[in-house]
Amino acid sequence: MRTASIPVNSTPHLGDYLREWRQRRRMSQMDLALEAEISTRHLSFLETGRSQPSREMVLLLAEKLDMPLRERNIMLVSAGYAPVYSERSLDDPALASMRQAVDLVLKGHDPYPALAVDRHWSLVSANDALVLLIGDVDPALMKPPVNVLRLSVHPAGLARRIVNFTEWRNHLIHRLHGQVDATGDATLAALIAELRSYPTPDAAARAPKPGHDYAGIVVPLQITTEEGLLTLFSTTTIFGTPVDVTLSELAIEAFFPADADTANALRRLSDKRQAAAAPAQ
Repeated sequence: MRTASIPVNSTPHLGDYLREWRQRRRMSQMDLALEAEISTRHLSFLETGRSQPSREMVLLLAEKLDMPLRERNIMLVSAGYAPVYSERSLDDPALASMRQAVDLVLKGHDPYPALAVDRHWSLVSANDALVLLIGDVDPALMKPPVNVLRLSVHPAGLARRIVNFTEWRNHLIHRLHGQVDATGDATLAALIAELRSYPTPDAAARAPKPGHDYAGIVVPLQITTEEGLLTLFSTTTIFGTPVDVTLSELAIEAFFPADADTANALRRLSDKRQAAAAPAQ
């Protein structure tokens, strides 16, 4: 098994890193010490560098802090131990069955849109319904790696077709804030600033909203297509017990119709797609 490679000179000081994550989780030294069943004195010594933790202690503290696998590897290296969680490419044969499972879920969700993304919201895979929904956008936004949040709110992306643009962008930013709080990922923090910088398209600002109010239940995505206005809500699926860094950071975003009109429109779009793909008789 290939474990993740982390340059030693890029790792933080163990005590500083432990303190940062404890504070990120809004835990006092006493809180974490009680969770880990150690003394606050010992935890204080670990944070100040006066004591060196065992490998088992590092893993225990990381578990109690609910750290992502990637960050657990970093803390292990900062303590002088080898990382224990593998980080394979999705093309690695060892992950073939997992990748097949993802593709099966995406395909099975048709005619509704679904996609798989990595930790930075880069597109990993998508079903045909999602590709059809994207439609005509700036080709530059479709150059790999395709960031689906940028694609969604960029002026040259889907923004001009999203009716509730401000509401949807705020929803995406709120989700990103949650991810940054959970992971401390600087790339996601920078993505928040980028999404905030995009202007509200005039077409989206002028477009009337449908009468049905989904507030308090879900934040819908309302997007115009050749079949009219689609109103969708999304769900997120992750692997339940991953021990590989890449797999732990993979998520499936599946969209469902929020009303009968949207369901019918998606079926019509699917029928058109299949008719266009069928060989001529």
